[in-house]
Amino acid sequence: MRHALLDSPFHVPRATDASAMTMTAAMPTPDTHTVLGACPHDCPDTCGLVTTVQDGVAIKLQGNPAHRHTGGVLCTKVSRYLERNAHPERLTQPLRRVGRKGEGRFEPVSWDEALDHIAARLKTIAADEPQAILPYSYAGTMGLVQGESMDRRFFHKLGASLLDRTICSTAGGEALGYTLGGKVGMRIEHFAESKLILIWGSNAIASNLHFWRHAQAAKRAGARLVCIDPRRTETADKCDEHIALLPGTDGALALALMHELIVHDWLDHDYIARHTLGWEQLRERALQWPPARAAAVCGVPAAQIEALARDYGTTKPAAIRLNYGMQRVRGGGNAARAVACLPALVGAWRHRAGGLLLSASGQFPADRATLHRPDLLAGRQPRTLNMSSIGDVLTGGATVLAGGPAVKAVVVYNSNPVAVAPESAKVAAGFAREDLFTVVLEQFQTDTADYADYLLPATTQLEHWDIHFSYGHTDVMLNRPAVAPRGQARSNAWVFRELARRMGFTEPCFADDDETLCRQAFRPEAIDWAALERDGFATLPLPEAPFAEGGFPTPSGKCEFFSARLAAQGLDGLPDHLPNYEPAGSSAVYPLAMISPPARNFLNSTFVNVTSLRSMEGEPLVEIHADDAAARGIADGAMVRVFNARGEHRCRAEVSRRARPGVVNGLGIWWRKLGVDGTNVNELTSQRLTDLGRGPTFYDCLVQVEAVAA
Repeated sequence: MRHALLDSPFHVPRATDASAMTMTAAMPTPDTHTVLGACPHDCPDTCGLVTTVQDGVAIKLQGNPAHRHTGGVLCTKVSRYLERNAHPERLTQPLRRVGRKGEGRFEPVSWDEALDHIAARLKTIAADEPQAILPYSYAGTMGLVQGESMDRRFFHKLGASLLDRTICSTAGGEALGYTLGGKVGMRIEHFAESKLILIWGSNAIASNLHFWRHAQAAKRAGARLVCIDPRRTETADKCDEHIALLPGTDGALALALMHELIVHDWLDHDYIARHTLGWEQLRERALQWPPARAAAVCGVPAAQIEALARDYGTTKPAAIRLNYGMQRVRGGGNAARAVACLPALVGAWRHRAGGLLLSASGQFPADRATLHRPDLLAGRQPRTLNMSSIGDVLTGGATVLAGGPAVKAVVVYNSNPVAVAPESAKVAAGFAREDLFTVVLEQFQTDTADYADYLLPATTQLEHWDIHFSYGHTDVMLNRPAVAPRGQARSNAWVFRELARRMGFTEPCFADDDETLCRQAFRPEAIDWAALERDGFATLPLPEAPFAEGGFPTPSGKCEFFSARLAAQGLDGLPDHLPNYEPAGSSAVYPLAMISPPARNFLNSTFVNVTSLRSMEGEPLVEIHADDAAARGIADGAMVRVFNARGEHRCRAEVSRRARPGVVNGLGIWWRKLGVDGTNVNELTSQRLTDLGRGPTFYDCLVQVEAVAA
């Protein structure tokens, strides 16, 4: 399909005489056209893509200029997507293991042979106990079709264990649910009109580029930008102020801000009275947190907290761009709840450029019941296993197995758990079990793929249908395939359709093709399908200031400072500061806190093998403050050993102003096989879970660092 506004840039010369006309007619004309799509990656921007295809080959990829949130601009990572798509190491045929688990040695097999054997093994295991089979997937694609459609139907019908998909955002997501009623908030484009923006736990330049455009517009109009982050990120460099708090102390900072709002009466009493619940209880708790107390916990000056509270309480409209980094600690859910209470205290929700945004995904009317078909469980209630505890799950902890059988088969897609899951030595040991039947759907031979019994080649976003919501903006995005699959690569949905057929699943839903699944993802009346098909995106009809008059999607319809639902679970109904499991400065043996934010040119582990991007990052490294380096005799560029009781990781040290004293930054997520000793930073992280949402605590981690011989 050609798109007139985005048509081919190629030009065929006009013939000026009969000879030229004859020659032109004899020459083949390149078949050049454009295809609209959407970026599939775990990023709030969910950009619109335009792929130029010539004679079946993708020759150009750009951001869709007609999509206002993309504006024709792509990040450094996705702008290299054609390099990734055409990578010489793309998997192009099904493979069967011939070496030991983890060696990564395979032989080619046909699709029929691979799928017949996989189905036979799964049938045998399921005949005894279907809960011994576990799917493992996350956001390798954010697409509703290739991420969560035919696969869910397959495993529901099978009766396999359910997966608690917690590894990124559940602490913050549940926090918003208990406070605001869901993953809802202000619209991203209205940040451009804010007068004060708190960028809290987000390196927007690296991970939310299109929000940064709005923040810059606001700054040019006179807004003040404040970055709250333990690391002096690229974003912090560009803000007016950086508050370098210690990891896991965000809740204490938020409570101290509340204290100052109360003491100085920078409150919107009318909004509090009409649109909030639990004000008196929250007021009592906040008054226990004067700036001096929070300063001691957060490791920042009390005067800085007082000034931030004054700015937030007296600047209208004020907005908070919250991100998920701050909730990857023990008290991450409580911290996110505390921050989410702030806009209601000052009435920021009255303005379309005021309020808070963590995620917009709760505003999309996705029809997951139709996609997932939970009715295929037919009354069965399989156990749920937490993906963040996959190391313990696969190595047999009785408690984490929820009283059920040991996992005998795991099917991995859209994820690379050996690299990205916490306490990765246990994860690798679990996947190394010879008795664990492992199937991996992948585009490349990742760390996890090395442990597969069968490695199945997956399509990329340029090669399949999909449909997307966003957690940064409020447009539904349609992705059409631009080119044919590379080699024998097949879409995730195709693989599960074929497995369902071989398993004898006869329900009509298992015959739905990928385009049909796209149409099932949203009810037709919920979105403008004509716009979606025409433009590649459709904007949800949402109010500009959604909570100006309350109307939160909570049980009470109010912003719930006190949550009766949490209290009914025996939990604290009010937000509080919960110290880390491993607070900074609490151990003489492991005196440094470590956080592991993503390297700027990687997105989790997805782009690590793209040559141009890896060359920008260089090698795995840990950023360390000059004072901490000097105390350990560590020179810039030295090889170091980063270690704790869970493991050790050798990498290069960078003595850097980006690290604050007492905190090191282990930039991730490198594939383990690319590390000096076959490890990455997740050798050091723990499987302990957050207070809400059962999420991982990647940034709740103490280590020691010492110089070693290169």
